[in-house]
Amino acid sequence: MAAAGTAGPGPTDCVTKVAISVSCENLLDKDTFSKSDPLCVLYMSSSGPHWCEIGRTEKIENCLSPQFSKTFVIDYYFEMVQKLRFEVYDIDSANCSLQNADFLGELECTLGQVVSSRKLKKPLVMKDRRPAGKGTITICAEERTDNRVVQFEAAARKLDKKDFFGKSDPFLEFYKQTETGWQLAHRTEVVKNNLNPVWRPFRIPLQALCGGDVEKSIKVDCYDYNNSGSHDFIGSFQTTLSQVQQSSQSFAAEFDCINSKKKQKKKGYKNSGVIIIKKCMVVKEYTFLDYIMGGCQINFTIAIDFTGSNGDPRYPQSLHYINPHGYNEYLAAIWSVGSVIQDYDSDKMFPAFGFGAKIPPTMQVCHEFPINFNPANPFCAGIEGVVQAYQQCLPQVKLYGPTNFSPIINHVAQFGRQAMQQQTASQYYVLLIITDGVITDMDETRSAIVQASRLPMSIIIVGVGGADFSAMEFLDGDDGILRSVTGEAAMRDIVQFVPFRQFQNAGTAALAQSVLAELPDQVASFFNLFHLKPPSEPSPS
Repeated sequence: MAAAGTAGPGPTDCVTKVAISVSCENLLDKDTFSKSDPLCVLYMSSSGPHWCEIGRTEKIENCLSPQFSKTFVIDYYFEMVQKLRFEVYDIDSANCSLQNADFLGELECTLGQVVSSRKLKKPLVMKDRRPAGKGTITICAEERTDNRVVQFEAAARKLDKKDFFGKSDPFLEFYKQTETGWQLAHRTEVVKNNLNPVWRPFRIPLQALCGGDVEKSIKVDCYDYNNSGSHDFIGSFQTTLSQVQQSSQSFAAEFDCINSKKKQKKKGYKNSGVIIIKKCMVVKEYTFLDYIMGGCQINFTIAIDFTGSNGDPRYPQSLHYINPHGYNEYLAAIWSVGSVIQDYDSDKMFPAFGFGAKIPPTMQVCHEFPINFNPANPFCAGIEGVVQAYQQCLPQVKLYGPTNFSPIINHVAQFGRQAMQQQTASQYYVLLIITDGVITDMDETRSAIVQASRLPMSIIIVGVGGADFSAMEFLDGDDGILRSVTGEAAMRDIVQFVPFRQFQNAGTAALAQSVLAELPDQVASFFNLFHLKPPSEPSPS
């Protein structure tokens, strides 16, 4: 994701986009019984002491020399000093929180240094500038002048069984050929316990895969995933993009997965399975800004938890208690997230709902009621209107239960379904659920999220209070694929969970930044996946 809100010149002055990939070697080992689980966070500063988080790589388990698959794409301004700071952490929690993570070292440099050296290898240092053991970090930069991506659908057949008690847990790695050897371009997810896996559709930027040259060799490795971090090599093949495209035009392209060591030892060895490329298509990829500037509307819905576990709003112990300064955690979350997102909503009219309370006049429990009590028009004018409606609603309802998320998710999903009838990327829906974290209809919520993952929709959950949020972290699929109770997998990760109290002292801007960090990519990747163009083609900047 490009640096959002970075101080400096407007987008017209941007010289180019730069893709940055990161790998490390000999990291400190902070785990007692296994190896560190590293993740890298990139911060940028263009002016003064303020650092802004650009993004995070994936977490790699049990690995002291990780090669991260996720790249950072940054706007490069030749005339500015753009300071970068790479921080590496050993992640110990399921939600990839930095709060409980062990710091493994950092590197500060400038984007200019990275761009001019193409490949920058430096030692990592601790906060007090001491060496971080023997740890090093390597930063590779590549100019992104080509916005085409290759869309793949891949599967495999009869892979070698590598696990003693079960089948293999296969994943693929795609490599680009460079002057200095093979460079990782993409890593798929792991398909558990399956010798005939089908991976989720994925996209690789054309430049990252073959530098835009369809005749350049690419290498695909297949591994069996092991928790220990030492994955078993199943096999490999080399090809070119043009070969794959030609072979997959009428039928799926099939490649023998060859393990050269096995081939040498075993007489009559044929392969270690077959990798099948069912689809390989080069398409133009639109960015989040392309969609916004091309007329896509972001529609923002707010859902507020009015269940009994919040405590009686009349008493200071309650999360819904509004103190003499007009503050509570629910209001703070609405203000901070809403103030950022309202800039992308042209009419600034926000539907706001409550759930889990008994409401007038009948005082029946309702799991989806407009907080202005007007079902025909649940819209509030601006974030101010939402705050006002919430303050007026609070004394009129009786906090009750249970805590059901699925009704409000399904409510917003209806609009997402209607938007899919249109042939362009005209509408995207964001549901903000603010909750104290105790959830009753977990199975129905999982199913609702899996269904919504196929729609132009994202869900942001802000957890207020100090409850156990493990259920929320489970719904945020950062660590794996969320599945419904029947085993149906989500098409993409659409849930972003953030515990409010982690940001209480960092200010509302930090909360908004963390909450909305994944949204631009979720919007762009959804519409690109469905080949939906912006309503009007944005003029080239």
